[in-house]
Amino acid sequence: MHQETSRRTVTKSAVAAAALLFTGAGAAPARAASGGAGAGAADAGPLTLRLPAPTGPHRIGVTTLHLVDRSRRDPWDGSLPVREVMTSVFYPARAVHGCPVARQMTADAARSFAESGPAVHRELPETGVDWAATATHAHTNAPAQTVRRPVLLYSPGGGDPRTLGTGLAEELASRGYVVVTVDHPGDAGEVDFPTATAHREKLRPTVLRGAPGPELFRTMIGTRVADVRCVLDRLGALAAGHNPDAEGRPLPPGLGRALDLRRVGVYGHSAGGTTAAQALYEDRRIHAAVNLEGYLDYPPDASGREGELFPVARDGVDRPLLLLGTDGFRDERFERSWSALLAHPGGHARRERLGNATHWVFTDYAALAPQLQAAGLMTAENRVKLVGAIDPAISVPLVRGCVLSFFARHLPSH
Repeated sequence: MHQETSRRTVTKSAVAAAALLFTGAGAAPARAASGGAGAGAADAGPLTLRLPAPTGPHRIGVTTLHLVDRSRRDPWDGSLPVREVMTSVFYPARAVHGCPVARQMTADAARSFAESGPAVHRELPETGVDWAATATHAHTNAPAQTVRRPVLLYSPGGGDPRTLGTGLAEELASRGYVVVTVDHPGDAGEVDFPTATAHREKLRPTVLRGAPGPELFRTMIGTRVADVRCVLDRLGALAAGHNPDAEGRPLPPGLGRALDLRRVGVYGHSAGGTTAAQALYEDRRIHAAVNLEGYLDYPPDASGREGELFPVARDGVDRPLLLLGTDGFRDERFERSWSALLAHPGGHARRERLGNATHWVFTDYAALAPQLQAAGLMTAENRVKLVGAIDPAISVPLVRGCVLSFFARHLPSH
């Protein structure tokens, strides 16, 4: 069978069905909205944003792991002798009593994000939001259900922290998956480590200053794929009864026994989508992947010549890969690189498209940007630039449904 190359836009009936699953993201923000951008900001306290609620049957636990790869130097900073990554692990919890609900961002990360967020995304307001106040639906260090669960790794977009993928991670965990969101220090927006060291500060900002060129992009994706493989190695140690956390912090009871590393998937957004696809190509431990609008080629060089295809697009894959994009973020690079992958025989890759949406609809901004607009902190034009005009009551369950149905087909949770 030839691979599916049709560019499907979700039908109205599918949108309507997805909207029925929606809970939480369309709720009014935690202070009244009025007027245009900036209106109301002076007469009310900072806005507290709300994440959409997960809809699965499982309560959720979450913990963080600081992982160190001593076989690699940090590629972004030559003064760092080892490669470090920070991860959050979301999982079905056995009980949550006495375990506090986690915040989306730590206090230090939120202070940094208040500056770095608008620098990366000019649509975001520079003031008026309490980024540290956003609560998740996951309970810190809650005991895990000791049932072997498929493991999914998430790689965020370049310049974005892993915390902006919280809503989708929580949904997948509520549906029976262990989800590990990964920060890639250096190109991540900000990475908050447990402590400072002699070689680095506690909080590490991004090195990105605009769109990366071919060599920077090569470093970025190569580093990210190696990070994903390192995380899988450390999860193997965790499943074997060891504690891979660099500080040796206590692990949630039962967490290691919840990992089924025979069923591993990866998904990612933008540069993280590129990472997910290429990691699937390189690592046989990964059985399925979702690329949420990541290029599959390098950027054009200074002369404007087309960039080289990544091996995954050049050679194809022999395991399931979903390419999920939008109608608002398309160019010749996407068409060329995605079509090159889809042209390979075997039917392992397929493509779907969301209508009335754009690039960051695959992140928590899908739910947060409309709240910022309602509070007068973001213009309608900037909301459309960031996530599209699609209502979060449609986009949030639709993205969740596409990713969940793909992994449920290829890595069922029960």
